[in-house]
Amino acid sequence: MRALSDAPRPRHRTRALSGVPSPWITDALLITVSLADVWIHDVGPHHPQELAAALLAAFALVVRRRLPLPTFLLALPTALFTDAVFATLVALYTLASRTHHRVLLAVCALGFTVCDLTWWSWPSPEFTDIDDRQALIPLSYSVAQATAPLFLGRLVHARRELSLRLVEVSEAREHERLLIAQGVLAKERAQLAREMHDAVSHQVSLIAVRAGALQVGSRDTEAREAAATIRRLSVQTLDELRHMVGVLRASGSRPTELTPQPSLADLDRLVAGSGIDTDLRTDLPGDLPPPVQRAVYRTVQEALTNIRKHAPGAIATIRMRQEGGTLRVTVTNTAPSRPALSLPGAHHGLIGLRQRAELLGGTVTSRHLGDGGYELRLELPVDGAP
Repeated sequence: MRALSDAPRPRHRTRALSGVPSPWITDALLITVSLADVWIHDVGPHHPQELAAALLAAFALVVRRRLPLPTFLLALPTALFTDAVFATLVALYTLASRTHHRVLLAVCALGFTVCDLTWWSWPSPEFTDIDDRQALIPLSYSVAQATAPLFLGRLVHARRELSLRLVEVSEAREHERLLIAQGVLAKERAQLAREMHDAVSHQVSLIAVRAGALQVGSRDTEAREAAATIRRLSVQTLDELRHMVGVLRASGSRPTELTPQPSLADLDRLVAGSGIDTDLRTDLPGDLPPPVQRAVYRTVQEALTNIRKHAPGAIATIRMRQEGGTLRVTVTNTAPSRPALSLPGAHHGLIGLRQRAELLGGTVTSRHLGDGGYELRLELPVDGAP
């Protein structure tokens, strides 16, 4: 019977499946082993048909991954002419690992068995006499040679599909964990919204009511104006708080939740309601991108808030201009004329401004002035704003 060394095949296939060498290295190794198989079985130039079939089978392995069935058909004739069938078995294994058609695989395995039991000699090929009991031994060997790569290829195919299913399951679980995390975040945001509504809005409502009572009951003109300003700011704060509570309860489900957002047109109202003596000068166009307008507004808002908290009685100066493709906003204030009140704060305002500016490709800088004042500067690229 035709000798075939089974030791090298599992080792090379294991390397190919594990992906340690590249596919070209694996194919080159398999072709080398196939040529060695041809040399071991003494298929030489004195048998040109056998040599041509063996070499065709060996070099056909180059396209075994892209064309598994043609590769097997090109490698099958070597089973008729020679005993060097290593390349044919590799082609059968590749076909089994890359196709779902069981009938096709059974036909190919049967074809290899028939060719392996036949010795081609024209015009009268020799067939193994199956009626002879001794012929059962080569028949069993041929069947084993055909079914071994077949089952190994099907095993590799099942392993590959199982790996894909595991990846899909992992992705599904990751998506499920993401949904759970989003649900937890939505609950936390809803709880935060309730707390903001119950605590903050209640206190601000009391401030608005007391300011309204003071405005009506006071005879002092300045006191009435101050009370009206407090009432207006309280009502504005309640509106913004109500909008923010709606955002928190919506849990980020709609892209329009944060609308309407402030723009440059709202700066005059912001300055007028700040209660600070402010000199605002701007020559900015009104068609700036909305993110740039929001960044300018929030910068001025944070600067006025800090002046009101840390420099009471100071005079503020706001300058806005556009030079080429760069927008510059500078907010300065003089030294405070009254002692600063102790007000709560998280000290995150400037950090948020810097992060907003960095997202737009700009910068926010601040510094103390020599006369005791303070300066906040914003620079943004207008042309590259998203």
